[in-house]
Amino acid sequence: MPFGNTHNNFKLNYKVEEEFPDLSKHNNHMAKVLTKEIYGKLRDKQTPSGYTLDDVIQTGVDNPGHPFIMTVGCVAGDEESYTVFKDLLDPIISDRHGGYKPDDKHKTDLNFENLKGGDDLDPNYVLSSRVRTGRSIKGFTLPPHNSRGERRLIEKLSVEALTSLDGEFKGNPSPPFWSSCSSTFRHNDNKTFLVWVNEEDHLRVISMQQGGNMREVFRRFCVGLTKIEDIFKKHNHGFMWNEHLGYILTCPSNLGTGLRGGVHVKLPKLSTHAKFEEILTRLRLQKRGTGGVDTASVGGVFDISNADRLGSSEVAQVQLVVDGVKLMVEMEKKLEKGEAIDSMIPSQK
Repeated sequence: MPFGNTHNNFKLNYKVEEEFPDLSKHNNHMAKVLTKEIYGKLRDKQTPSGYTLDDVIQTGVDNPGHPFIMTVGCVAGDEESYTVFKDLLDPIISDRHGGYKPDDKHKTDLNFENLKGGDDLDPNYVLSSRVRTGRSIKGFTLPPHNSRGERRLIEKLSVEALTSLDGEFKGNPSPPFWSSCSSTFRHNDNKTFLVWVNEEDHLRVISMQQGGNMREVFRRFCVGLTKIEDIFKKHNHGFMWNEHLGYILTCPSNLGTGLRGGVHVKLPKLSTHAKFEEILTRLRLQKRGTGGVDTASVGGVFDISNADRLGSSEVAQVQLVVDGVKLMVEMEKKLEKGEAIDSMIPSQK
């Protein structure tokens, strides 16, 4: 049974109109979806751990949005948030993930053998390759709602799991950065496999290396993730997953695979082509500067990654990156020779 949430019950002394947030200057998915009707229907509900509607939306109320990027504007506090507050979260998920419906089924595929190619991206253009994801551990609330005791136990289990890895995954965890938060960062000896503990998600897992061998990066990613989950399962704490939403993570934008597979790639000619943005859209890819979301390209180098998270598998999403980047490098070489690329522009995937 949920414990009593006295503060949330106190809010019910006030009318919906008096409690409804002012979202008139907001640009995020939550503000777009939330109505007084939805607020009135959900505001007295809470998950078994006591997470409420106002907890869900607070980040989007506090942060009106980004001038160029449609942010999500809400976070889950536990696995049950996606069920208890589905009247709000289902439309947000649909809006953010291209019309993904409440009865759609997600595909999971972490068999790296199913990836075609990926070991032949031209290293003269593809400077580095990286695959990351998040994971939530069953039986705990999510980081926006964690207690200190939960964070410390998550860290303890994670350190135990990570220090038991051997072979290419062998390494040492660093001490907590903030003792009150119990955050841990750990990498293997080669610094090609990294794990953050208790950041935005319980675990953030990253595989990366210099050059264009995305196949090797993805293989290490899949094998490492499987090894980590097997250790957690021995403690009866597998990863949160269901057939509708795939892997459950804190931000609805990361549901499904939670995967961002990206490469730093030199495209000085193609990036100034009139159809560069259209090509990315058709390939279901997105670009960032090499320093992150808000950074500009330096010397025509971009961070190119998959745009999708929910509804297609890990293999499918990395395959889009591999195939799309390979095509764009071929376009770049054509443009260097002064040749046209019109015939190479793909149809929408």
